[in-house]
Amino acid sequence: MQTTEQLQKRVAVIGAGAAGLCAAKHLLARGVKVVVYEMGSCIGGLWVYNNDNGMAPAYKSLHLNSEVAVTAYKDFPFPEGGPLYPDHAGMRRYLEAYAAHFNIIQYIRFNSKVENVAKHEGSWQVRLADGSVDTFDAVVIGSGHQSVPTHPTWRDEFKGEYLHSHTYRIPEPFRDKRVLVVGMGNSAVDIAADICVVTESTMISARSPVLVMPRMLFGLPNSRALALLEKSWMPWPVRRTIREILVRIIYGRMEQWGFTTPKKRTHPTSHPTLMAHMVWNRIRAKPGIQSVNGQEVTFLDGSKETFDSIIAGTGYSVSLPFLAPDMRPMDGHRVKLYLRVVHPTESGLYFTGLFNVAGGGNIRMMDDQAEWVTELVCGDQTLPDLSQMNLAMEEEQKYLTKHFPGSTRYALELDPIFYRKQIARQRTRGRASAATTAAQNLNKGEA
Repeated sequence: MQTTEQLQKRVAVIGAGAAGLCAAKHLLARGVKVVVYEMGSCIGGLWVYNNDNGMAPAYKSLHLNSEVAVTAYKDFPFPEGGPLYPDHAGMRRYLEAYAAHFNIIQYIRFNSKVENVAKHEGSWQVRLADGSVDTFDAVVIGSGHQSVPTHPTWRDEFKGEYLHSHTYRIPEPFRDKRVLVVGMGNSAVDIAADICVVTESTMISARSPVLVMPRMLFGLPNSRALALLEKSWMPWPVRRTIREILVRIIYGRMEQWGFTTPKKRTHPTSHPTLMAHMVWNRIRAKPGIQSVNGQEVTFLDGSKETFDSIIAGTGYSVSLPFLAPDMRPMDGHRVKLYLRVVHPTESGLYFTGLFNVAGGGNIRMMDDQAEWVTELVCGDQTLPDLSQMNLAMEEEQKYLTKHFPGSTRYALELDPIFYRKQIARQRTRGRASAATTAAQNLNKGEA
């Protein structure tokens, strides 16, 4: 039952993409007063092609990488009869429909760029670019982490055309050019498969080991097929072996295509046509880059190639320009947040969506985070002290270091099974602690 205090709470949500929308939805459902600040003029964040907020990396051929069944918000499925992997336009429609269904749109202030978020006399002040200021009990930051590209150190050494995947849109500008795509993330393989039908040649540089999974297995989306074969109790080496066998049956060994089979867990890479293009020799693989001189690139195997263009799929840096530097919860590329959500030293400052799920849908995980944030805002549970939060953050980092490569690509990696167990434990303890505190306060009042 909502209390008068809960009904009077005011929370600012930054961003009207997938993370911000579900945060607003859960808070509004509990009677919290919400204002959503969106820098652009539309809903959808990174899924909006040519979004006028200037931050979206969507290219023309962009599709969802995780199928709709594991991606959708828990209480809002995708329309029946639609594609298993919608394109960016379908994702935008889905997010717009979600906002309309839960009456979120009226609480969104479009074309509102947040310039500063700061504590003031126990509350949070949000100042916009137009100079206006509003005060809140809490702030939820859901502005994403794919707006500020990370560039390779050799960028300035290359004298041909260089761009980051963030600014790539269509293949036509690369017609009849010799192009190198750097990276094996989902954007990089999408772009390589996109441009290879118009280029003179397309190469893809894979610095790290990779296991390219087919998008479909046995007539099912790969997430469903793997769920039938793998169990949560299986140790990772067993699950990895299952995946290696499946890939070996379908594609052969990664080494025969110029890649290296990973021995640690890696972020899932899959594409419906990448390997077919490699069979047709439209795409060739190269190892990591050793050096760049003019338009000539030397790879770690000693081979050299000349390119007209390089497209760098080298990831992003988390940008929180509206927070003072000492408030930004960053340790290099990693976030220093309790369970990826709670700022450990700034009460009432929460984050959603600062992760890359290692299998599964990011949107579904954002939904879980938003539900927990709402419980914290409404006082349904309490948080541990700073020392306990630090211990939990250290535990997570040890887990990630053990199971994933140490490159910056994995700085935001999130194991869904491990993470959901952490969240579940916290919510159970937090509710019990909050209930104990409430009972003690009631006894004091009766005394």
